[in-house]
Parts: sequence; C-alpha cells; structure tokens
Amino acid sequence: MGSWTELSQANPIIGLVIAVVLSGFVAGSAVFFIWLERKVAGRIQDRLGPTRVGGKFGWLQTLADGVKLLAKEDFIPKDADHFLFRLGPYLAFCGSFMAFLALPFAKDIVGLDMNIAVFYILGMMSTEVFGIIMAGYGSGSKWALFGGMREAAQMVSYEVPRALCVVIPVLVAGTMNLNAIGQQQTGMFWNWLIFHDPFTFCAFWVFFTCATAGCKRAPFDLAEAESELVAGFHTEYSGLRWSFFFMAEYGSMFAMSGVAVLLYLGGWHLGVLPFELSEALGIVGTLINIAVFIAKSWILVFVMMWVRWTLPRLRIDQVMMTCIKYLIPMSCALLLGASLYPLALNTWLPNGPRLPRNVPGAVQAVNTERPAR
Repeated sequence: MGSWTELSQANPIIGLVIAVVLSGFVAGSAVFFIWLERKVAGRIQDRLGPTRVGGKFGWLQTLADGVKLLAKEDFIPKDADHFLFRLGPYLAFCGSFMAFLALPFAKDIVGLDMNIAVFYILGMMSTEVFGIIMAGYGSGSKWALFGGMREAAQMVSYEVPRALCVVIPVLVAGTMNLNAIGQQQTGMFWNWLIFHDPFTFCAFWVFFTCATAGCKRAPFDLAEAESELVAGFHTEYSGLRWSFFFMAEYGSMFAMSGVAVLLYLGGWHLGVLPFELSEALGIVGTLINIAVFIAKSWILVFVMMWVRWTLPRLRIDQVMMTCIKYLIPMSCALLLGASLYPLALNTWLPNGPRLPRNVPGAVQAVNTERPAR
C-alpha cells in the first residue's frame, strides 16, 4: 500500500487534507484549462484570445469570469424538477473527482492505492453520465432532454472500446494497480507500454479517441451541440451550478489523460534515465516525477483542445457509427492480438517476450519446467 494510503487510514484528518488538496487541484486545473482553451482557440482561429484582464496574456480572465458566475442569479425554471435539477451538476462533479483518489502522481503519491485502481477509475468516470441525465431530464426543457439522451447513448457505447483498450496494458503488466504499472515502466522510454508491441501502440490511439468522446469533447460533443440544442443538457443552468459542469468536464479530461499516461506513456518517468528519480534524489525526485506526470497529462489535454478547434462536429448517427462499426471491432482485434503476441514470440523467438517486472501487485510468470533429475 502507498504511504499516503497508510497515513489516511491511520488518521482521518490526513485523509481529509488529501481530499481537500485533490479538490483544489481539480478546481485549479479547471481554471488553467479554461484559459488555455481560449488561447488555443484564438491561435487556431488566427486571433489572440484573452488580452485584457491580467496583462498581455489575459491570465486573470478566467478568475474574473468565476467571480461573475458566483454573482449571477441562481435561476431554476418553473417546469423543472427542483431536486434533480439541483443534484445533477454535483453528481457529475463527484464522478469526475472520485477518479482522482486512485490516480498516482508519482511513486506511492496516490490518495488511495488500490489493486483494482483501473477498474475503480472507469467505474467512477461512468457515474458522471447520471448527473448529466438528471440535469437534462430535470431541466424541463426539450433541448436539455435531447442532450441528456445523446450523452447516455454516447457514454454507454464508447465505454466498451475504452474498457477493452484498458484491458490491453493491464494484460501486459499483469496488474490493475496503477502505481505498480507506473513502476514497471521505470527506465528509458522504450520501456513504456506504448512501445511494448504494435497492438499496445494502436490501442493507445483508440483509447485516446474513446476518452475524448467520453469527456464530451468535439468532434463528439453531441450532448452540448450549441448549433443544434442551444447548449444541450446545461441549457437552463447558470451561476455556480453551471460552473460545476465545466469543472467536471475539465477534471475528466485530466483524469482520462492521466490514465493514458500511466497505462501507455511511462507514467511519471522522463524516459531518459535508467533509474527511479524518487529513489535517487528523495523528495526532490518525487517532486520532479509529479511535475513530469502533470506535464504529460496537460499535453494530452492540449491535444483534446487542439482537436476540438480543428475538426467539425459529427452528427449523432456518425458518432454512434464510429463507435459501433469501427472502434469496437478495432479494440477487440487489438485485444486478441495483444493476447496472442506473447505466445507467438515464445514460439518464434528463443528469449520470448518481456515479462512484467517484480513490483508489488504484478502477476509474475510461473516456471512450469520440470527440475532436472
């Protein structure tokens, strides 16, 4: 078990502090991502983006907008279901936030070190759709209802290929413990699971596509679809509750990017050093590892923003066809290939494939050879 987990179990106050730190990180990341998305959109559209509040680069524009949201009237339509309308945004945010509890930022730097961390994160991320459905149904608006129905269909469909692409690195690593998977990729960049074999390399791109769709990002943002549904499931929301939806969305983007980094891109490792920085440099190495993990995840979030402002939105039938007709068969084929690849190497090559490293939580190979008499 990780050191943070042991401390939080021994002292509930420490667990509360960890939860507050993680919630602050989610909220701070959302503020940064909103500013970054405006800048990315501006540059792609050949304009500057925010330039007034906060100096030349508009650093404080998002904070000014946050103050404005807090000051806005908390309006609830008269035809809305008040209980569902109020509960929706908070449930959506909780589904996104709970995933961070099992997300390791460095070796043993994790809120709750679990042997089923991958399964837990996928389960928690799936609950976000309940908040969106509640918001769509409880708003008393047909546009919000259409957005909630689209999100339900989209999320349920894209969870299948996303989960299959998660099984592939789990199969290679022999564990669902993200902390252990990250430790297995210690060393040079060719130890990263994305370079383990051709099937894991292709699985990363399928997973990232499904993660983009799961976060309601263009070209898969049919739940919002401003050109068709006004604003989709959050049409009737304003003020603080509206901001919770955006914190949930940007939190999900970072969480899914973090899972992709841990499963495929070496986790918190630089990929240019043959040793674990936290063991060689102590607390300084741990801080560097945390910075590396956050930077990698931010880069993937930036790619999601880049895709949003580059590709046009798909129709709802095209979104469903992309998943059912292409991504699900591709993920099934990749899982089959990743399962047969070690058997093929054992048959054709004398040394066989690279096996998981001896780290806690990993399933080790069993020696089935008979001892010599």
